Order: sequence, then C-alpha cells, then structure tokens
Amino acid sequence: MAYDVVIVGAGPAGLAAAIRLKQCAQADGREISVAVLEKAAEIGGHIIAGAVIDPRALGELFPDWKARGAPLETPVTRDSFLLLLGPRRRLPLPMFALPPLMHNHGCYVASLADVTRWLGREAEALGVEVYPGMAGSQVVWDEPSGRVKGVVAGIFGVGRDGARTPAFHPGAELHGKYVLIAEGARGALAKTIMARHDLGRDADPQIFGLGIKELWQVPAERHRPGFVEHTVGWPLDAFTGGGSFLYHFGDRFVSVGYVVHLNYKNPFLSPFDEFQRFKHHPAAAAHLEGGTHISYGARAITEGGLQSVPRLAFPGGALIGCSAGFVNVPRIKGSHTAMKTGMLAADAAYDAVAAGRAGDTLAAYQDAYERSWVHAELKRVRNAKPLLRFGAILGGTLGLFDMWFQTLFGGSSLFGTLRHRKSDAAATEPAAKHRPLAYPKPDGKLSFDKPSSVFVSNTNHAENQPSHLRLLDPSTPISVNLPTYGEPARLYCPAGVYEVLYDAEGGHPRFQINAQNCVHCKTCDIKDPSQNIVWAPPEGGGGPNYPNM
Repeated sequence: MAYDVVIVGAGPAGLAAAIRLKQCAQADGREISVAVLEKAAEIGGHIIAGAVIDPRALGELFPDWKARGAPLETPVTRDSFLLLLGPRRRLPLPMFALPPLMHNHGCYVASLADVTRWLGREAEALGVEVYPGMAGSQVVWDEPSGRVKGVVAGIFGVGRDGARTPAFHPGAELHGKYVLIAEGARGALAKTIMARHDLGRDADPQIFGLGIKELWQVPAERHRPGFVEHTVGWPLDAFTGGGSFLYHFGDRFVSVGYVVHLNYKNPFLSPFDEFQRFKHHPAAAAHLEGGTHISYGARAITEGGLQSVPRLAFPGGALIGCSAGFVNVPRIKGSHTAMKTGMLAADAAYDAVAAGRAGDTLAAYQDAYERSWVHAELKRVRNAKPLLRFGAILGGTLGLFDMWFQTLFGGSSLFGTLRHRKSDAAATEPAAKHRPLAYPKPDGKLSFDKPSSVFVSNTNHAENQPSHLRLLDPSTPISVNLPTYGEPARLYCPAGVYEVLYDAEGGHPRFQINAQNCVHCKTCDIKDPSQNIVWAPPEGGGGPNYPNM
C-alpha cells in the first residue's frame, strides 16, 4: 500500500503531523495521501499523561480549537509546589520564587487520551487514513542504501510457539515517500532506525523517568477544579530524582501520579511502591479520601532534554515527538513540544513531496527544529536534570538558579551545557551496596497492589501469541541479575510482569515473564542492568485500554 507519508503512532505528535500535512495540501489545492498506524485498539487507548497541557502548539494547528470543541475545559486556577520533609511534614515553596516557565497560568488540566481522540476525529475529517489496532512491527528497508521506505503492520495469528495459526494474517507493507516515527518513548522501530543510521552519535545517552498515574473520582466537597499541585522530596531519598503531580479537572476527577527518574542507583527501589506510599502523605490523602480509584497506568518518559535529542532526519523519514525526546522536565510537559515537532516534520515532508522528492533526508526539519521555540524552550532547562546529581536539595536549588539566570540573560548559563554521563541501566549499582527497602502493605483504600492496579488499566493481550518481551540471553536473569542486583526487574516493573520463583524447597530459582500484565511502559527495556530485555509491539490491539487517562 503506497502513500505519500506514513506515520507510525497516533499520539499528539503523529496526529498533529497528519493534520498539518492535509492542511498544507488543502491550502495549495493539492492532494496528499497520509496513513497513520496505531497499535492500540482505539485512538487514545495507550495515551497516558498527567496532564497539564500548554495549548501553544494546538493553537498553531487549530487557532479555533475552542470553537471546534477540543476537550480542554478546565483552566488551571491555582498552582502549588511542596517540598515533602517526611511522611507528614511539608514545606510550601512560594510560587514567585519559581521561574516563570514553571507556572501553569494559561494551561489546562485535561485527559490527554481524550485530546488525542479528538485529534483523531479531526484528522479523519481531513481525509487522513487512521488505522487503530495495527502495530508497526518491522521497518521496510531499501537495501543496500538503508533508506526507510515503509513499515510492516497488521501481523495477526502467530501462535505462542511462533507457528502460524488458522487465524494468521501476514500483515501489509505500507510504503511512503517519507515515514514519520511517532511511537513515543523508547519505540521499537525508532531504536532500530537510530542504530542503523547512528542518529545518536552527537547526542548524550537518552535518559528516562517512569511515570505512574491513577485516575480518581472524588466527592464534590473535595473537588477543586483547576487545582495543580507538585511535590518533591519524601518518600524518595535525597539522591533519587522524582516527584508527584496531582490535578483536579472534569467531572470530579483527580489525576494523581508519581515520576521516578530511572537513573536511580538502588536496585531494591520499587517506583510503584514509592507511589503507593506517597498517597498516604496528608498532602495527597486530603484530596483522595472518600474517592474511587478508577484507572491506573504507567509510561516511560524521555528526560534527557536538549543534550539527548538525536539527529531527527534519516533517509526516508524522521523522528517526531517522544520518539526523539522533547519533554520539558521542569515543566513536566511534553505534549505541546511533541505536537510542534510533528508539525515541523510535516512542513518539511509536504514541501519535499510537492517538489517531487522521495526518500531523501529531510534536512529542512532539522533546521526548523533548531530555529523553533521547542529548541529554545529545551535550551533554557537543559541543566535542570544534570544538576540533580548533587541531590534533590542542592541540585534542585542550583537548577532553579540556572533557569532564572537563563530567563534573565537570554539562555546563557554559568554552567554551560552539562552532560548526561551514562544510561539509566548503567546507573544501577550492585545490591551489595544497598539495603533492601521495606514497603508497607496496601490498605485497599488509598494504596493498592500491582494485580488490582493492572486490572483497572483494562490490560489484555491475546493468550496464544509470542511474548513481546524477549530475553537476549534467557540465563542472564538468574545467572547475572539475581546474584549481582537482586534481579531488579521484579521491582522496577509497575505491572508485576517479572517474577523470580523458587521450587518447594526454596531453591532452583527461575525467571518468569507474565507478558499478559504488560502496560507497555517499556521500563524493562530501559532499566535492565544487563540490557537483556527487548520490548517489541505485541499483536495490534493488545495492551492497556485507557478510557480517559
């Protein structure tokens, strides 16, 4: 199936790119064929974010987005930032002390999944062909040049043993003059393309955070529409980065979540259990008590910022959105930058197609990004994450100073540009250097266990299919990771996918993968200290199904 442009991923970046392509063609009175593939069963089904949304890019894409009914209905009314000093104490930080970029005036609390569904409808109305339930599973290369000419999508009916079942469908090759990769953080196709073309040769290692989120519906007397609260500090130690978010919006909804930076050292740390512990702090419990736990999910977040953005264009296409990593970590926002980079790539691809080109490198996209407000925004926060190596208090204070300095002096920094030294996997230290962490049992009211959380994520995978979580060496979890690191996969995974099981006598450990539980956060692909786990898209439609996350 041949198209002018094929886009992999129907998130904010992919759909913004598709819409922009059609808008450009419409303005010129031309036709351009655009296909968007989405691995979730429905558009928005795998979208999860806080989310406080900066509407800047949306306003550029649709200046009349309010009249069109975009589901941004709860403007931020109050900002709060707290330093948690222990399980009960807190220190409010004055908002005037925080750089202007960390304020949320003019932003909206919303469900990014609902916004994505709305973008999908707008794209289809413009003539974009959107295919949910169609996972892009392989790159189609033009050999020997290495040009990307398309992707394979829609492979169904392969059994657990790898053999074809009676329901087998071989999938289709979707060819494009240009292919835009919008898979989100740590995408499988993006990894393959980046390795083939060494796109990260001039960039620092990409580093990540794990964002874990719950959606609650609370009693009317506790609901404060537009209230936004962020915290840092407890329950994490001084040298483990992360913090919480809590947002009120919609029909008595509260989004509450926790982000743990995955460059933590202690292999006994469990991000899921740190989040459950956090909810018992009065700063969180006061918003949730008496409410109903509606949904749960988790997702890796690109946190490397400016230093970790790879080369964006390759022969035959480009990386957009979180496939390249444009999250502004201090702002805890990335949907606006994802959309804008999708639009910039669409402009470059449209001009190329209109000029009769195909399959070359979209250098205009790289140039446009480097001149854009996305680049300028990321430049001003480039040192916030690296400075956390000095700890949450000193590093955070230095980060605030640096952001203020850059705000006042046009992006100049006394620190220059600090580097990310190593990957999140390499940051994990041996278990012998740390003590195991004891986490309290969940009470079933504010805190929950992993199985009940995964249940409300609506996660499902076809039982008879190959595991989409592959071990490069099946012996490594028990022979290397268990004795050296205590096998941290059983702890960093927020869905209980990985277990170390023992026989009746308590010996002979074995490593078990419960792929059915996977919520597609991709933390295992990132944090495994042996880099032995490879995440790949399962059969299309599998995974979580987030109704309004």
